[in-house]
Amino acid sequence: MKGIILAGGVGTRLDPLTRVTNKHLLPVYDKPMIYYPIMTLVEAGITDIMIVSGKGHAGHFLELLRSGGDFGARFSYGVQERPGGIAEGLGLCEGFADRQPVVVVLGDNILEDSIRPAVEQFRRQARGAKIFLKAVSNPGSFGVAEIKGSHIVDIQEKPKRPKTNLAVIGVYLYDRQVWEVVKALRPSNRGELEITDVNNFYVQQGTMTYEVLAGWWGDGGESFDSLLEAGNLVAQRWRRSPPPATVQDREAEPLST
Repeated sequence: MKGIILAGGVGTRLDPLTRVTNKHLLPVYDKPMIYYPIMTLVEAGITDIMIVSGKGHAGHFLELLRSGGDFGARFSYGVQERPGGIAEGLGLCEGFADRQPVVVVLGDNILEDSIRPAVEQFRRQARGAKIFLKAVSNPGSFGVAEIKGSHIVDIQEKPKRPKTNLAVIGVYLYDRQVWEVVKALRPSNRGELEITDVNNFYVQQGTMTYEVLAGWWGDGGESFDSLLEAGNLVAQRWRRSPPPATVQDREAEPLST
């Protein structure tokens, strides 16, 4: 299974920080934001990864991340030439994925939990999709899942009156149907192809499964407050259990005397 990290958009909610760089290159504690979704995928055993960015700063991603060898991965790169929505960015990856199942992570999502168990479970799932939910205090800022029993019955994008407080976070597992679903989408009122419409296809098909995150989740691109909170959460976690060093980290370590 291959991985996709979507890191497009113009980052207007983090202006003026994003006037000269992509928001996914901003620091979260001691690393660029884009490192965290990469580490999420690699830890889950997914090392063949395509990174899709906007056209303004695509070269910066290549210069920073290079081939992916620093992470024990292999990177491919794509460019979303206009901000046409998450689902449009996903559609650009059809050739890379060879129309096979994929794990998609938004480049500003930072998770405490490992997704490895969910990925392994999904590999055994005959068909369908899997998403991750997290109870939040501001559900109207996200896609919100309505659940009855053990099933998701609807997902609403940024509802004014959310029916639950379960936000759909930016990690999605899709079977090979997704490539046809994306092609059939029509732009929303925002003029974008919405990932919520992709998810609702699987909800209506009855093949959507989900996991509720136990640990914290940070959306580094939602606001300045969320960016700060994500950095603080990462700092607290890594003081308890430092992450494995990348090749870049090891190269930067001072020589002992």
